[in-house]
Amino acid sequence: MKNAYRLAAPVIFLAACSQAGASAISVQVSDSNGKPLADAVVAVEPEGKDGMPRHLTPAIIEQKGLKFLPLVSVIQTGSGVSFPNNDRVRHHIYSFSAPKKFDQKLYSGVAAATQVFDKPGTVVLGCNIHDRMIAYVKIVDTPFFAKTDANGVARIALPAGGKYRVSAWHFHMSGAEIEQSAQVKAGAATPLTFKISMKPPVVEESSSSGY
Repeated sequence: MKNAYRLAAPVIFLAACSQAGASAISVQVSDSNGKPLADAVVAVEPEGKDGMPRHLTPAIIEQKGLKFLPLVSVIQTGSGVSFPNNDRVRHHIYSFSAPKKFDQKLYSGVAAATQVFDKPGTVVLGCNIHDRMIAYVKIVDTPFFAKTDANGVARIALPAGGKYRVSAWHFHMSGAEIEQSAQVKAGAATPLTFKISMKPPVVEESSSSGY
């Protein structure tokens, strides 16, 4: 039921766009070696138009198995996120990121307050008790966004053809998000590709202290 709740509103919105004869953009995101990147965030904004429509959909980031799930979330500015703890241990979640700083003391169950993310940008979540727990929230000023799937593909329905600004971001990329302009064809899925330079992989040193 939780997964259905997360997906219902975006699916309904995209279905409505499709029924209205909407255009779409299909984005392939890969690293510099051509390997598809999952969990990249793609956001689309019409060029030269002020004031994005608002389709605020509550999001859920649960804690389960000493992990935040999902690892990456994308929401429109002004949306709320709830943080149910489905572990048997308590968590203390926090963010030091400028777009949304908060500190939720030790709790279990659904006791954590819903947080409203009212500024665009990237928020990194952590747990003060379990250092390996980490998650990312990407807040965008547009309702036209998606995460890439396992094949590195994101498909976003749009209300009309025209010129759009498309950005791509990945939590492990080196540098800031990248963007390009796209002329989207009316009534068709316009293809676009992004190649993202990634940070070197982190190699964890094994401890020889015996602890």
